[in-house]
Formats: sequence, structure tokens, C-alpha cells
Amino acid sequence: MSYIVESGASSSRRARRRRALITLGLVALMLFFAFWYAYSYFEASDGRPSTATKPTCTTTAAPALTPAGVTVNVYNATDRSGLAATTASAVRKRGYRIATVANDPLQKTVSGPAEVRYGTTGRPGARLVLTLVKGAKAVKDSRTDSSVDLVLGDKFTVLAAAAKAKPSPTTTKPC
Repeated sequence: MSYIVESGASSSRRARRRRALITLGLVALMLFFAFWYAYSYFEASDGRPSTATKPTCTTTAAPALTPAGVTVNVYNATDRSGLAATTASAVRKRGYRIATVANDPLQKTVSGPAEVRYGTTGRPGARLVLTLVKGAKAVKDSRTDSSVDLVLGDKFTVLAAAAKAKPSPTTTKPC
């Protein structure tokens, strides 16, 4: 029987290689599971509906803007005397706040019934004011406040009939 005798240096080298391979294998396994966990987290949050049932809440829609919350400047862009004053009185009776009643400060010719001028923050109020005059044209300008200008043109005759108030709808959305 012949025995193979190894030197101490070669056996320790082999043990070191074995420990290195085991360590590398464990690190690779840990990296695999870390990437798998991250991937499953990413896939779960991509916007697709999950299979779990989410509770729902019933809420009412945000309160709509009312005429009392809109400040209107009424301007006359025609040659008819007193048009802005009589129209402002009728607009006030519908619940709007009237700030200025005068001739058009821009002195533009408005060929249609009216122009509704507004800034970025006045868009919701302008939508309400647009319902006052049939055929009115919306004109966005660079103002920073939420006031709205109602500029009466040559074809203006009367305000449109008052719209009936609609109840605010309820919506169901996830909590």
C-alpha cells in the first residue's frame, strides 16, 4: 500500500481555495436573493392592480366654485352708454362679486357678444362667467389674481338664462 503524502503547504492551499469557493458561492446566492426581492418589489409597484382587495372610501366631490367666490370686472367695449352698469347690476343679482364697472381699459374692439379675460388662477371663475353670455370668448392673459373680466362687445344683448344648480356627485375611490 502506498500512501501519497502531501506537504503542509499544498493542503492549506487547497483548504483556502475551498473556503474561497464556498464564500463566493454564498455571496452569489445572497446577491441573487437581493435582486429577486428588489425585482418583486419593483413589479408590485408598477401601477398594475394587485390581487389584494383594497378598501374603498365614499367621498363627495370637492365643492364647486359658486358665483359668490368669483370677482368680476364688467367692462363696456361698445359705444352704448351705461351698458356695463346695467349688466353689472344683473350679474350682481346672480350672486357674483362686482369689483370694477367701466369702459374697457384695453380699448379693444370686441366683435362678438363678449370676452371673458382671466389669468391662470382665475380659470374656474372664468368657466362660470362664460355661462353668463352665450357665445362669449375666453381669453387668457398674464394676470396673477383670480379676478375675471367680462368685456361686453357689439353683439351683446342680454345675459343667458340662469342655470339650475346641480347636486354634487359622490365618488368612490381607493383610500
